[in-house]
Amino acid sequence: MKKPWVDQESCISCGLCISSCPGVFRFDSNDKSECYDAAGASEKDIQSAIDACPVQCISWEEN
Repeated sequence: MKKPWVDQESCISCGLCISSCPGVFRFDSNDKSECYDAAGASEKDIQSAIDACPVQCISWEEN
């Protein structure tokens, strides 16, 4: 199963992924995006959030 992964070193905390998929992404305690529930949206919706990231810090991770 694929799961989105956020490179927090590259994340600029713009919040686009959170606004696109609030059930999947959230800010952590360092105000960086993280994936907390990959089951919260369709793969298509998650891919849209990945594609919208201005610094391209979100990718798919294979489990």
